[in-house]
Amino acid sequence: MQTMTNTTRRVESVRSLTESTFVVRFDRAGMEFEPGQYVSVGVAGDINMREYSIYSPVDADYLEILVKLVEGGHVSRALARMEPGARLEVDGPFGFFLIDDPARTTRRFLFVSTGTGISPFHCFAGSYPQIDYTLLHGVRTLDERYEYSAYDPARVTTCVSREAVNAREGLFAGRVTDYLKAHPVAPETLCYLCGNCDMIYEAFDILKRHGVPPEQLFAEVYF
Repeated sequence: MQTMTNTTRRVESVRSLTESTFVVRFDRAGMEFEPGQYVSVGVAGDINMREYSIYSPVDADYLEILVKLVEGGHVSRALARMEPGARLEVDGPFGFFLIDDPARTTRRFLFVSTGTGISPFHCFAGSYPQIDYTLLHGVRTLDERYEYSAYDPARVTTCVSREAVNAREGLFAGRVTDYLKAHPVAPETLCYLCGNCDMIYEAFDILKRHGVPPEQLFAEVYF
């Protein structure tokens, strides 16, 4: 695995998804990574950096990160102002939120995310097209369904907590943890969770009550 430390990359585009969420695409420049890893990103020449999961698939000739504007967040607001041609400081890749071979072609997966915690699962889905997965995505409102075209619609359930929705295929009124309480998970499932720590702790307890052993639970915490 090649690690690019203290290297600068050229911004190719900034793609708006909602008023507060966007995707930054930048030059890959030969960086090798495994789906599920993250990079530390900041504006070139600025000491402030933040960690973001890689959003783009492993075979793309660019790198993308999914960014949410954070109130008082120095890095997220600086990234939102980026123009094509600007330079980013990028360190990485880092992390062990990975799917081993041959599990990715022989096992059943449950991906549980909240908000921009969907980012590594976007990378998984694009990198491993044959993977057998179900994706739960917790959002406050329906406009937070970030680029769902990357997923098989039959595999995705959006759990909506702050907007009234009519329950139907692919939509659930409530949090992801409410959904998990109501829908047992097969004990042999490999479960990957990415989002805020409160969701992860509660989901771990629910999944263990469903009989999923701790060694089949994997988490990446988003703050």
